[in-house]
Amino acid sequence: MAESDELRAWLIALRTPGLGPGGVHWWLERAGQDIRLVPAQLWRHWRELGAAAAAWLRHPDEQRLDADQAWLSAPGHRLLCCTDADFPPQLEHIPQPPAALFVDGDAGVLLYPQVAVVGARAASASGLVHAERFARALVRGGFTITSGLADGVDAAAHGAALASGGTTVAVMGTGPDLVYPRKHEALALAIARQGALLSEFPPGTPARPDHFPRRNRLIAGLALGTLVVEAGIRSGSLITARLAAEQGREVFALPGSIDYPLARGCHRLIRDGARLAEDAAELVEVLAPAARMLGGELAARLAALATVDPAPLEPGASDGATITVDDGSGEPSAAACAPATTDPAQATLLRHVGHDPVGMDDLVLRTGWSPAALGAQLLLLELAGKVEKTAGDRYRRPAERAAD
Repeated sequence: MAESDELRAWLIALRTPGLGPGGVHWWLERAGQDIRLVPAQLWRHWRELGAAAAAWLRHPDEQRLDADQAWLSAPGHRLLCCTDADFPPQLEHIPQPPAALFVDGDAGVLLYPQVAVVGARAASASGLVHAERFARALVRGGFTITSGLADGVDAAAHGAALASGGTTVAVMGTGPDLVYPRKHEALALAIARQGALLSEFPPGTPARPDHFPRRNRLIAGLALGTLVVEAGIRSGSLITARLAAEQGREVFALPGSIDYPLARGCHRLIRDGARLAEDAAELVEVLAPAARMLGGELAARLAALATVDPAPLEPGASDGATITVDDGSGEPSAAACAPATTDPAQATLLRHVGHDPVGMDDLVLRTGWSPAALGAQLLLLELAGKVEKTAGDRYRRPAERAAD
């Protein structure tokens, strides 16, 4: 988001007491999707919003807004808004979709096919082993691992994804600058480097009990399927599983001993229709079609954005590049959701991206594309594994693709 007045309008709306994501969506629709018009609209209707909202709109806390903007100005930090072309399409279809997300890391990984791996904080040793084993296998199958940064199963799944060289997403119940529990600060830092931390709560927001069910709906919404490893009858993981089922997503549960309390939640899920999970290959096979559908929707959206540029890249030029994804395992891969293409513009763009990192500004100069169109094409290529994003918003072709 380049315009400072637009960013300020978003921050004012997101911090308006009592408005919530549903209210932001409602007022944004009335404003024709122009967030800059929303604060003025809110002020004109302050009587409907209540005293706290009126007080905030009359005198926004400039120090707080400055702190928000300072956090967002740091490298790797972003406010990902529902009006942005790369906002995760899977979140648009859930009840109470978020209006915006504060992201620390690579927002592009939110577009990858994801599996939520959740479970008990006080998981058993075998439960942690299962969480790690499934996370590693799902990474090999092309999935990003999504969880909630909590103790137990969450942390084990995040850690296994990182150790496997995969990507992982942590959805937080605090602001993006506060890690809960604090002992996971090193894990959170690693996730930001190799995936993304995200929150719909502004910076400085502390942990509160009511934040975690809201976080859970995002975990379920981002993922094509949710795997519950261990859970008690009153576990928050069952909330995530229920939300996933209500959103039409697949739910998987690991069975356990009938004498083990943390197996009872999983057994209840299986009785209620969740798929019994014994092997990660089953999850990959079940979720691969949904991953391809997600990729098709994303490709259509990004292609529409990419074609807004009036000067295409050397039409007709081609280096023979065909964008396909194959993890080499011979098994169905979620990465197959990245659509194959022989688009000559993308083939030409690949010639401008070498094995040394190149920045967006240089690519704009080399190609003549607008930043929006160029960014859309780069994201499609990144999803297909033909380019990779490095520090400082620079791009290069992966080393293993040198022979392409």
